[in-house]
Amino acid sequence: QLQLVESGGGLVQPGGSLRLSCAASGFTLDYYVIGWFRQAPGKEREGVSCISSSGRSTNYADSVKGRFTISRDNAKNTVVLQMNKLKPEDSAVYYCAAVPQLSTSTSVCFLVDYAYWGQGTQVTVSS
Repeated sequence: QLQLVESGGGLVQPGGSLRLSCAASGFTLDYYVIGWFRQAPGKEREGVSCISSSGRSTNYADSVKGRFTISRDNAKNTVVLQMNKLKPEDSAVYYCAAVPQLSTSTSVCFLVDYAYWGQGTQVTVSS
C-alpha cells in the first residue's frame, strides 16, 4: 500500500519551532517532488514549500520564506519541514504530497495535481 505519513505537529508558542516529517511507505520518494501544503479552518489549502527529487531545488511560499526550511533524505525515504519563528497564522493542518519529478518542477509545484497525499498533522501556534 502506497502511503505518506506526516508527523511532528503539535502546539507551540509564537516564535517557537516545529519539525514536520513526511515518511513514505510502499514506494520510494527518490523520483518525486514532495510538497507541503496547509489548510486552516475556513480557508483554502495553500502551498507552503516543495523540494525536487534530488533536493537541489526548493520553493517556498512568500509567507514562510526565511522561516521554514525543507529538506529530504532519500536514504531514509523522508522529507522534513523545519518551521522556525512560528506565528499564529501558521496554524493549520499540514499535509505532504508527492508528484513524479517528470511531471513538474519546483517553480510550479504549488499548481500541479499531486498523486499521493498524507493524512495531515495539526500545527497550532498559540500562547
